[in-house]
Amino acid sequence: MILVTGSLAFDFIMNFPGRFSDNILPEKIHTLNLSFSVKTLRRERGGCAANIAYNLALLGEKPAILGVLGRDGRRYKNWLKKRGIDVFLIQIIKSKGTASAFIMTDSVDNQITGFYPGPMVENKKLKIENCKLKINLVIIAPNEPKAMINFTKECQKLSLPYLFDPGMQLPKLSKKDLEMGIRRAKIIVGNDYEIGLIMSKLKTQNSKLKLKSQIWITTLGARGSMIEYQGKKIKVKAAKPKTIADPTGAGDAYRAGFIFGYLHGYDLKTAGQIGSVCAVYTVEKYGTTTHRFTKKEFQTRYQENFSEEMKL
Repeated sequence: MILVTGSLAFDFIMNFPGRFSDNILPEKIHTLNLSFSVKTLRRERGGCAANIAYNLALLGEKPAILGVLGRDGRRYKNWLKKRGIDVFLIQIIKSKGTASAFIMTDSVDNQITGFYPGPMVENKKLKIENCKLKINLVIIAPNEPKAMINFTKECQKLSLPYLFDPGMQLPKLSKKDLEMGIRRAKIIVGNDYEIGLIMSKLKTQNSKLKLKSQIWITTLGARGSMIEYQGKKIKVKAAKPKTIADPTGAGDAYRAGFIFGYLHGYDLKTAGQIGSVCAVYTVEKYGTTTHRFTKKEFQTRYQENFSEEMKL
C-alpha cells in the first residue's frame, strides 16, 4: 500500500489571459502593487496529497491519505472514498475551514499562488504508525513543515522507504532538516527550480549530495523530466497534450505515474514515461482531479507518445 502525506485543499483556479512579465517593472519590484483581471475562476478539489492519490487510484492502486480537512471537508472526504482512496486516516478539524490555494496562471503557464493552510498545522500531530496496513512506500509531499519533518523521522525509525518532495515548503525547511530528509530518502523529486534551490540551500554540488542508491527526479515542464540513478541520467520526454487548459497539478500527476511504474517493476525510463502520460491528462482539464482515463485509454495514449506498448 502507498501512504500519501501532504496537503488537502480546495483550489481556486484563475486564468489571466496576458503575461505577468508584461505588467511587472523590474526597477519597481520593491514596491510591487498589481491587480490582474482574470478570465475564469473555478473552485476545485486539490492539495498535493489528494492530487497524487487520485491519479494513483485511476491507475488501479488503492492509496491511503494521512492528512486533515476542515469543517467544510466532509463531502470532500466522501468524494475521495468513492474514487477508491483509503480515507480512514483523514481527520476532520471542526475549528477551521479546509486549506485553500488561490492559483493564478498566465498565458505562458507562469503561476502566482497564495495558500491558506487552515487546519494543516494539525498534521504535525498525525502518526504513520497508526496505519495498520503494510506500507510499500510513503510519499512526503508539501505539507506543514513540522509535519514533513516528523513523517521523515518516523519513516527512518520504522525503516519505511519514502519519497521526499519538499516543493513549495523549501524556504521554510532549515538546512539541517532538509539534509536529514534527503539523506535517507529513496526518491527525491522537484522541478528544476526546486532542485537548484536545494543545492543552493545546502551549499553543495550535485555529486556530493546525490547518492548512487537514490533516485533523483527533476521535472522540466514541457521539456519532460530527468531521472538520475547510479550516476546515470535518463531523459524522459513530455507527452503531447491534445489541448492545454490548465497546468495546475501536472507535477503531482507525474509523481503518481512514476511511483506506480516504479513499484510495479518497470524500468526507470518507462516509469517516467508513465508519469508523463499521467501528467498530460491533467493539463487538458481545469482542476487537478477533474480528468479521468481507463487503463485501455492510458495504454493507447502511452503507445501514441512513445511508440511502444505498455500494459498496466
